[in-house]
Amino acid sequence: MARTLFGTDGIRGVAGEYPLDPRTVTAVGSALGAWIVRSGHEQQVVIGMDTRESGPELASLIAGGLALHGVGVDFAGVTTTPGVAYLAKNGPFAAGVMISASHNPYQDNGIKVLGHNGYKLADELEEALEQEILASVRDGIAPRPVELNVDKTLDRTYIDHLASTLSRSLEGLNIVIDCANGSACELAPKLLGRLGATVHTIAAAPDGRNINLNCGSLHVETLREAVLQKGAQVGVAFDGDADRALFISASGRLIDGDAVLLIASRFLKDQGRLPGNGDGPIVVATVMSNLGLELALASHGIKLVRTPVGDKYVLEEMLRMGAALGGEQSGHVIFREFATTGDGMLTALRIFDVMTARAASLDDLVAEMKTFPQVLVNVRVKEKKPLDQLPEVQREIRQAEAAFGNSGRVLVRFSGTEPLVRVMVEGSDAAMVDEYVQRIADRIRSDMV
Repeated sequence: MARTLFGTDGIRGVAGEYPLDPRTVTAVGSALGAWIVRSGHEQQVVIGMDTRESGPELASLIAGGLALHGVGVDFAGVTTTPGVAYLAKNGPFAAGVMISASHNPYQDNGIKVLGHNGYKLADELEEALEQEILASVRDGIAPRPVELNVDKTLDRTYIDHLASTLSRSLEGLNIVIDCANGSACELAPKLLGRLGATVHTIAAAPDGRNINLNCGSLHVETLREAVLQKGAQVGVAFDGDADRALFISASGRLIDGDAVLLIASRFLKDQGRLPGNGDGPIVVATVMSNLGLELALASHGIKLVRTPVGDKYVLEEMLRMGAALGGEQSGHVIFREFATTGDGMLTALRIFDVMTARAASLDDLVAEMKTFPQVLVNVRVKEKKPLDQLPEVQREIRQAEAAFGNSGRVLVRFSGTEPLVRVMVEGSDAAMVDEYVQRIADRIRSDMV
């Protein structure tokens, strides 16, 4: 059955409008509470939120729905999505709920539900909850907001966990942090300062409306300027709920998720902590990860396993193969030894750990990686005709693949959420990349628009 509420990352929308209106949000809490009672789990849920002005009301409404079934709430207040995942798994909680729309603007918000195992709920459970939610809305469930008080011990528990993953001091490391005016504003400076680093913060003054606004992992220009101005060794930018991180080196170079995977995998392999299969150690990434990453990993005897786009698919493949490391270019990186989801602050600690252990700069650590020119073109279509039934499109794709050989890639796929065909071409020759991506996109426009 097709789902209308739950997407790949929970329920998203404009705060105050369906499906984030008071009645529907209350119904979400009620459906979750009913499931908890039926399942015999601990009748307690941990709730966290980012800094959006709509967060407190949504958290209150979720708690009100849970209370209809006698399920209590521990409220972490402003915290990170991976923080809620950690608390849900390691505390006396049946589930965790994070109120956030990640990297979206403040007008948007979302509800992410995590099970006691720290992972997103299974599709089957989300479908069952969705039917209960829709039924409650049809029956006219009344909003019953509950007053919530922040329990600061929850954040301390999470920060203690992160600190425990680092065995060395960060003393002498000069860091600039872009907190995206979001979840990391208080937690990241506190964590890194505790570990001995010299910390400079930007975008750390949330007002409810400036989350992700010209800052954070989608806008690293200001961070680059700050790193260069202060002569810092490294800068790190989080997104709104701090489940991803991107870095700026001392020279101003952007270190994306692909580069993070290279740095971390080499370090883990040297320590014997990068498991694999019969072909050797593995790292899991998506089809969008740059060919430069694949070639660099191969030079170290590490195999790159690719999945469809989405951290959900990365995690599923990691669990299936027993992989320790996986992630996306966006900076959403999963270190499965320590976390069940991408965690921006954990990722930062892992990178800083390598820098201090190797006494090396970020520029040194990624010097071997050649990033191939990569161009993505989105073509809006009226209907999603099967691509394999369009012979002229297939001909253009085959010609591009033949032209690049082993020095490039062509990826043509439909968007999972919009009427778009995404055409990605990557190769060592930028002019060829531009030529072939346009040829394929033009043919799609001719045959599908």
